[in-house]
Amino acid sequence: MLLVIPLAIVVVYSFGVRGTDGGYTPAFVLDNYDRLLSRPDPFILSLEIAISGTILCVLVGFPLAYFLATRAGKRKTLLLVLLVIPFWTSFLVRTIAWLIILGPAGLDGFLTNLLGRDVSILGSPWAILLGIVYNYLPLMVFPLYVTLERLDPTLLEASKDLGAARWATFRQITLPIAAPGVITGSILVFIPLMGEYVIPSILGLGKIFLIGNVLQLDFLASRNWPAGSAKAVVLIAIMLISVTFYVWTTTRGRAGRDVSVL
Repeated sequence: MLLVIPLAIVVVYSFGVRGTDGGYTPAFVLDNYDRLLSRPDPFILSLEIAISGTILCVLVGFPLAYFLATRAGKRKTLLLVLLVIPFWTSFLVRTIAWLIILGPAGLDGFLTNLLGRDVSILGSPWAILLGIVYNYLPLMVFPLYVTLERLDPTLLEASKDLGAARWATFRQITLPIAAPGVITGSILVFIPLMGEYVIPSILGLGKIFLIGNVLQLDFLASRNWPAGSAKAVVLIAIMLISVTFYVWTTTRGRAGRDVSVL
């Protein structure tokens, strides 16, 4: 009930109209949804950023998790603590730190002096993706680490003794074992990314508007709760469809690999 009631309220609000002084006035109109069809850009950009950020987190997190699970040895606990320590600080503080690192006194200034022309990473999708990977990487690493830690080294040795190449060993043994961690980590990263607004606001310098930024403006700035509620409903629907499709395709592919092995 604690999950259903707030969602039901948002759905009801999405069919209302904005009050004279903002907020919500009861009604039953579809205007809020009609306007979304004419301006879908924030949803499309949010989906692109969320998918790209999730893929980057997998590409960075998988080797790191594999090293921690299979190669770290006695340093495993220390490395895990070092991975977690930066996240004892506020999400906002960590993002502002990257604003300084990438700013005119940091990487932007260095590249500008090096190349002899103005270079600005801040305000670009690359800055947002960098902030996403840094802030969301543990959500990908820890599920992968838990699954890869169960990897039996004798399976890899047996595969090597039977003449399998490294890629074949990875595809037939390591990847199927790590698949639950990849799925879990991807969901943990993708869902909050779809509603992310702190990183685009700071590292995007307000130039890139994701749906999270639009929702913040609707609810807090313009106080147009029905419009914001309609966007929230569509956002939830997009996340449900995307996650369901991803889980279905990955589990189906995993079942196909199991059949091919047998």
